[in-house]
Amino acid sequence: MPTRIETLSGALTVALGEKLKSCTIALGEVTAVIAAADLRFAMRTLRDAPELYFETLIDLSGVDYSAYGGERTDMDYFASDATPVEPAAPAPPAGRFAVVYHLLSLANNWRLRVRAFAPNEEFPVLPSMVDIWPSANWYEREAFDFFGIVFEGHPDLRRILTDYGFVGHPFRKDFPLSGQVEMRYDPEQGRVIYQPVSIEPREVTPRIIREENYAEEAGSRKG
Repeated sequence: MPTRIETLSGALTVALGEKLKSCTIALGEVTAVIAAADLRFAMRTLRDAPELYFETLIDLSGVDYSAYGGERTDMDYFASDATPVEPAAPAPPAGRFAVVYHLLSLANNWRLRVRAFAPNEEFPVLPSMVDIWPSANWYEREAFDFFGIVFEGHPDLRRILTDYGFVGHPFRKDFPLSGQVEMRYDPEQGRVIYQPVSIEPREVTPRIIREENYAEEAGSRKG
């Protein structure tokens, strides 16, 4: 007898057909990957089909896969410095930017993760889901603010957490840790101004640096 997760996976395959690019089960969760061109049709089907009926969007977030599965080659790791480096993960199916949706069906008591990749990495665009689930409104604004993902059809797409004068999108992996500009109050002008950031970026990975023969010094513990 199939489990509830397997039943959900089968229902997705029947309802979405060829519009379902992939459907995987891992750690007790189902993830469906859908092409951007088919996203609106698929999402309406997920909401309206009685055998699925995902009436609630509980979360939406952007993802930057630009360094997904990569390894740092410019840094040495030692046992006392950090946890062991994890094996490289396989490359994502397509694209740099994706949006991940978390859906909930109260009627059927199951959850679903949907992933859609933006076709254009230079200018990522995906359709808005606000008219399907109004709760997507602020989530899409957050993904636009932090990742620069544009949601076509959003009624009021603008920054929601960073300042209006903020430069860039801080959750992109190529965004500098020190930022682009800094803000301070200028007493001569009597207002807050922006200026180029004055701190130097640095590597924040914990490091332990010891002299080559530190354990052989007098008074040090050996063995």
